[in-house]
Amino acid sequence: MSAARGIFIAFEGGEGAGKSTQARLLAEALRARGREVVLTREPGGTPGAEAIRALLLAPPGEGWGREAEALLFAAARADHVARLIRPSLGRGAVVVCDRFVDSSRAYQGAAGGLGDEAICALHTFGSGGLRPDRVILLEADEAALAARLAARDGARSDAIGGRPLAYHRKVAAAFHAMAARDPSGIARIDASGSPQEVHARVLAALADLIGAEEA
Repeated sequence: MSAARGIFIAFEGGEGAGKSTQARLLAEALRARGREVVLTREPGGTPGAEAIRALLLAPPGEGWGREAEALLFAAARADHVARLIRPSLGRGAVVVCDRFVDSSRAYQGAAGGLGDEAICALHTFGSGGLRPDRVILLEADEAALAARLAARDGARSDAIGGRPLAYHRKVAAAFHAMAARDPSGIARIDASGSPQEVHARVLAALADLIGAEEA
């Protein structure tokens, strides 16, 4: 595929699904093929968004109410989109992002009770409704994800990762429902197995975007 056209790929999934690992592996594979790749994350990716990330994951005082939390995520995303994602796509880079708006839809919208319409309205206002060309949704059974999370964080979780199991089950159900409604835009990937096995599945799911010969 010509480098004149940017591609936007986002990795989604619950805690411990391996999003950061798979985003890194994809970025490395595409760079090895000569593509410019911008590897980024949400919340974060720009100085302003990283500052908001710190406030979200280690909130001051009694923490944020659900509306304030959603607004902070939307503000971080607006800065990220305006200052990093859109300019990178404009020059033909591949943007690989660890989480994007579907995380807000699942976490704040579904599990947090704010509703999809409210989250999408914030995204339309703050980020022009930008959607990835493909979302890679990493899924695995609950026990496997819990084991990965324990290995990664031990007893130390951030303000969102440490929420009750019922909350995270609602998140998983929301991701599943989004993928069912948009099977061409959201590719469900089995996240079980070794990182390289999962990476192969990711490449296969992106073959139409990155080129079948590259997969």
